[in-house]
Amino acid sequence: MVQSMLAHYDQSAEHMLPVWSHYANENWCMSGYHSVSVIADAVISGVVPRDQAWRALDACVATARHRWFDGLGDYIDYGYVPDGRSGTSVSTTLEYAYDDWCIDQLANFVDESALDNPTEFRDRANNWQNVFDARIGFMRPRAATKSTSKDYGSFREKFDVLSTNGQGFIEGNAWNYSLFVPHNPQALIEYMGGNRRFVPHLDSLFTTPLPDSFFAETEDITREGIIGGYVHGNEPAHHVAYLYNWTDQPWKTQAQVRNILARQYHPGPDGLGGNDDCGQMSAWYIFSALGFYPVAPASGQYALGSPLVQGAVLRLENGKTFTVTVKNQGPKNVYVQSARLNGKLLTQPFLPVAEVMGGGELAFVMGARPARK
Repeated sequence: MVQSMLAHYDQSAEHMLPVWSHYANENWCMSGYHSVSVIADAVISGVVPRDQAWRALDACVATARHRWFDGLGDYIDYGYVPDGRSGTSVSTTLEYAYDDWCIDQLANFVDESALDNPTEFRDRANNWQNVFDARIGFMRPRAATKSTSKDYGSFREKFDVLSTNGQGFIEGNAWNYSLFVPHNPQALIEYMGGNRRFVPHLDSLFTTPLPDSFFAETEDITREGIIGGYVHGNEPAHHVAYLYNWTDQPWKTQAQVRNILARQYHPGPDGLGGNDDCGQMSAWYIFSALGFYPVAPASGQYALGSPLVQGAVLRLENGKTFTVTVKNQGPKNVYVQSARLNGKLLTQPFLPVAEVMGGGELAFVMGARPARK
C-alpha cells in the first residue's frame, strides 16, 4: 500500500501523495493529507525498509508544501485555515496539524537534518492551538483578518457546538472534533482545564443527547451510530474513548470501549453502526476487541483499552507471533485489573508498537470494578 502511495506521488500530475485515490485518479474527497500518517507509521514501525525512508520523507514534505491545496497556503501563513476561505476550516486545520506532526516524527526517525528547517513541521503540529477558543472550551472558526488586540483573527460569533452544518467541520460537530489532537492529548487536556474539567467534559460527550436536528443535514450520520453526543458511526472521533488514558481516570476508557463495542456492533447485515469508510469501523472493532488501539499512528505506541476476546494469536508478517490472553473475561468484567507484557507489569496504559512487532504475550486480568491504583 505504501509503495502504491509513493507511485501515485511519482506519477500524479500534482506530484502529491494521494488524498483519496480512486481508479488511479485523485478525487480530493476528504481533507488533510493522511497518506503521510500511513507512511510515517509504516516506516517507524519497520514495515517499510529504512533505505526507502528518505524517499518517503521527501514525498511527505513536498505534499505538505503545496500551497494551492485546500487552504494550505493560508494554513502556512496564518497558522490555521481561516473562516470564510473554507467550509471545513477548523477540521482541516486540526487534520493538517496531526499530519504535520507525523512528518516531524518521520524526519526525527530518518535524520532531523534532512529538513532545511528542522522545526517547520514541529511548529505546524501546534497549529491546533490557534483554533481553540478558551472562552468556550471548543475549537472554533476564526477570521483571517487580525483583530486590534491579538495576533490572530477574531473567532466567529454565531457558532453552535452541536450542529454539523456550516460550523467549520466536515461530517462532525465541534463536540467531537474539538477532541482531535491525537498527537498531543496531554496538551489538549491542559488547554481544556486539566483533569478536573476535562474528565467531566468527556463524560458528558457520551451522555448528552444529540437531537436529530443537529445531524439531519449531514451525510452518513444516523441515530444508530450515536451514543449521547459521541458520533461513532462516521468516525470523526474514534480515538476519543481512549483519551481517558491521559487523565487520572484511565478505567473510564475501559468502560466506554466495552460500551461502544456492545452498542455499535452486532452480527447481522446491519451489524455496523455506521459507514465502514475504507474499513475503519471494522478496524476499530478488531483493535478494540484485542485490547489496544492506535490513537496516533506514527507515535510508536498503542493505548490500552478493554479486550473483548477470550484470547487471540496474531501471526505477524515478520514471522513472529503476538498472543493476547484474557483471564476472567465476561460481560461485567470490563475493567483491567492488570496487564503484563512478556511477564512484566505495565504501569501505564500504553503498549509499545515495537514490542508487539517483536512478538510475545500481552496478558490481561479482568474484573468488575475499576483498578484505581
